Amino acid sequence: MTDFGNATGDIDWPGKSKDNKLIVAQATIDKDFIPLMNMQFLEGKNFSGMPADSSGYVINETLAKQMGLKPPYVGSNMSFHDFPGQIIGVVKDFHFKSIKDKIGPIVFWTRWGAGTLYVKTSTTKAPEAIKALEKIYNRYPSDAPFNYTFIDQQFDNLYKSEQRTGLLFNIFAGIAIFISALGLFALATHEAQMRIKEIGIRKVLGASTFGVVRLLGKNFVVLVSIAILIACPIAVYLMKQWLSNFAYKTDLDAQTFVLGSMLALLIAIVTVSYQAIRAALSNPVDSLRDE
Repeated sequence: MTDFGNATGDIDWPGKSKDNKLIVAQATIDKDFIPLMNMQFLEGKNFSGMPADSSGYVINETLAKQMGLKPPYVGSNMSFHDFPGQIIGVVKDFHFKSIKDKIGPIVFWTRWGAGTLYVKTSTTKAPEAIKALEKIYNRYPSDAPFNYTFIDQQFDNLYKSEQRTGLLFNIFAGIAIFISALGLFALATHEAQMRIKEIGIRKVLGASTFGVVRLLGKNFVVLVSIAILIACPIAVYLMKQWLSNFAYKTDLDAQTFVLGSMLALLIAIVTVSYQAIRAALSNPVDSLRDE
């Protein structure tokens, strides 16, 4: 659920200090809402659908902690929008905003009218469900047109910017790798041409193909290794800055950077090896001939 945008500070309980400016999200629900969403109770029970529900509140773990309550929470008195009542249940914490935000406090109650109807259906039967709901909706006079949305679309909207950023990073990373490989290929070609007579002499003196490839490739491996040592700390810093926008995030794993470094070295070796092997397999007679 991502549309609990209404928040209030109009909450009170015994022992609340005057300096406590707690802001809580709120949702008006019925007895079927919590089972529909598969919420788990930490303590207490759900609404019963009876008139007595108007004096009961269901809260989440975070709110219970921020109120300074101690178990058992059920039976504790609280007032919400100047309506006194008691806590009848505490649900386990769940996300109702983007994971850029920490899980906040929320109150469920039944006193005010709700503005959203949640319907659970299967993918194949969604069109039928929408038509049936629209038909029922139009039976009642209303100035608001029938409108609906899917929860997965709401999730998509929450992280659309991150998905777009990830796609752009992948595209530009691919372009950067391709250009780098072309640059290494050009440098390796130039290096092989500059040292072609040296390679010919070494082959005449008994140098192996592997020895020649190692001779031409080691300098590039050293340069790529230096580039990796420079790039890794910068990447770590930038990733930490980006991840700091999220209250809940993965930890940076050294294995990611090790695998990335190995991949970069492999690309460099494969790129350079082609020209190095070609130079090593060339006829030394041709390379030593005077022009």
